[in-house]
Amino acid sequence: MAWKTSSLMQMCRFLLLVILFLPHEITSSVLTVNGKTEDYTLDTELGLEEPLKCAVRNHTREEELLWYRGEERVDLKSGNKINSSSVCVSSISENDDGITFTCKLQRNQSVSISVVLNVTFSPLLSGNDLQTAAEDSDVKLVCNVKSNPQAQMMWYKDGSILNLEKNHHQIQQTSEYFQLSITKVKKSDNGTYSCIANTFMETKTKDFHLIVKALHKE
Repeated sequence: MAWKTSSLMQMCRFLLLVILFLPHEITSSVLTVNGKTEDYTLDTELGLEEPLKCAVRNHTREEELLWYRGEERVDLKSGNKINSSSVCVSSISENDDGITFTCKLQRNQSVSISVVLNVTFSPLLSGNDLQTAAEDSDVKLVCNVKSNPQAQMMWYKDGSILNLEKNHHQIQQTSEYFQLSITKVKKSDNGTYSCIANTFMETKTKDFHLIVKALHKE
């Protein structure tokens, strides 16, 4: 009986060691990017170059690393995968704003760390410069805008702040555009409309020329 009890105790100890050891083996490794151990936001600007170095801490064996740009896997050279791996975001543009770079353990991809790019840039405005409309028709002037931080927007007409007329003018704004709708245009709506975007960095202007043609009476 004593022999059976001793064997049973040894088996229990062995199982306990296995249970304790396996999670430790899986989760002991910690990833860092540029020395940081938690997800973070990297503030940057247009034209800069940002190196991102991922490294494994507390590893007990060689660890292969993966990099992702958004959902797309980054192609790494063979010498840039084991225990530490670097990617470089060069010539940063407005299109990199909000992009997430994630480093993962190849053998256990739940172990990961992410960096989100916060690219500061002045307003970029675009749109259809010239519109022609017949009297009594409806017109939309759409000023496309990209900016970080988000710009304060205004419409001017012929150099002065646009006086919004009820049931005639309507303004709609999203993070991507600033739109002026004019219902039943008239000859007095002729002119140059300026879309103005203002941030702490810079003020940008985009002009829209509206030509209203008189209706031909028969």
